[in-house]
Amino acid sequence: MTDSNPHALTLDDTRHVAKLARLKLTDDELEACRHDLAAILAHVATLAELELEGVEPMAHPGDRTNRIDPDEEAASLTPEQVLAIAPETEGPFIAVPKVLGGDGGSA
Repeated sequence: MTDSNPHALTLDDTRHVAKLARLKLTDDELEACRHDLAAILAHVATLAELELEGVEPMAHPGDRTNRIDPDEEAASLTPEQVLAIAPETEGPFIAVPKVLGGDGGSA
């Protein structure tokens, strides 16, 4: 970033951020991201200028209360009903796609 304007991002700055995020961007995409990042930084700078002395931190922007219902026993499906509505089954089990290891999994 340049010293005269801390929010003026260069394409090299944007390229560096993209590299850190492991993004491979074209020059056109870098220019669009440069504009977006500069806008985000300008907004954060505006927020940093706010006087917040005495303002309590909030978890949500409004008053919220968790709804806690009592535990009540209710009817549930039988194993046979669950298997009847499952997309695929293998014997008495619900079949799910393999997601780890083997055949191109992500592990």
